[in-house]
Amino acid sequence: MNALADRADLIELLGRYADIADLKEFTELPGLVFTDPLTLDFESVAGIPPMTLPLADYLESVRAAFAPFVATHHAITGHVIDLEGDTARIHAHVRAEHWLPEDLAGAGANRWLVVGFYDNEAVRTAEGWRLSRVRLTSTYQENSHLSSAALAAQQAR
Repeated sequence: MNALADRADLIELLGRYADIADLKEFTELPGLVFTDPLTLDFESVAGIPPMTLPLADYLESVRAAFAPFVATHHAITGHVIDLEGDTARIHAHVRAEHWLPEDLAGAGANRWLVVGFYDNEAVRTAEGWRLSRVRLTSTYQENSHLSSAALAAQQAR
């Protein structure tokens, strides 16, 4: 395969990944983005330990996690890609913003900001490149009390 074409496909793959949340498109895009099953590591953001799970289970949890937000925006840039045959490691910078409606946010800020890095793994399938592992490392957050995990914990009290 052509390394430049692979790199372009992998960068586009991360664009589709961002669109899942930002467009709230949980039907067709996930099958174009992920393997089934997939491994996720969001421990630095949400305290969720790394896990491997079926794609359908992940979609239900991500749909619920993004439901409270009226808008999100994930800017994924600075891609560094290491290709090795039919596998790739992708390191990229991320700035993710999540806005709650004012009635859920209460007084004060209504935006949860996450800044950090993705260190993802992708595999070439018969249908094209798919993410098999997603790892987000948060280096900075603002208003993390507005995350959907924090909101769920507040509602459970």
